Amino acid sequence: VITVLANDRPGIVHLLSETLREHGASWVDSRMTRLGGKFAGLLQVSIDAHSVVALTASLQALHDQDNDLTVLVEADGGAISGASVASTTPLSLEILGQDRPGIVDDIASQLAALAVNIESLHSEQRDASMAGGVLFYAKLELSLTDTVDAVAVRDALEAMSDQLMVDWQLDTP
Repeated sequence: VITVLANDRPGIVHLLSETLREHGASWVDSRMTRLGGKFAGLLQVSIDAHSVVALTASLQALHDQDNDLTVLVEADGGAISGASVASTTPLSLEILGQDRPGIVDDIASQLAALAVNIESLHSEQRDASMAGGVLFYAKLELSLTDTVDAVAVRDALEAMSDQLMVDWQLDTP
């Protein structure tokens, strides 16, 4: 897994893809975005074990050539042990409420207390044109274990505030 942070500019993805191609790595999965004038990216690659050291060195050289580009490479930690693998059910949540400091921590705290895993989180501020002020919007992809259901998650989040609206969709396999 490769993490990249840089001042946003054209050519960053090309620089990464060219380096990966040179080492025979396959681009497996990625999430990349422009946020606050920065380019932020997470990238999963597949590569022969014998080529990992050379690829890591080449990616580090990209960082050394350009102090505006930070690259972190983490090798695969291996398979998750059987003791920590549990059956999960995917849950999609959309949250809309009055923005305030600490709202993400409050949401994360509620989910952690229920042992719910956050698979992905996208958030943004939105103008509250009719009421004035700023709204907080988040879309979360969660995984639920057998110990909690979607209704319990929704109830816990809605209990945080009368102004917090939670829409949910239980994705069935």
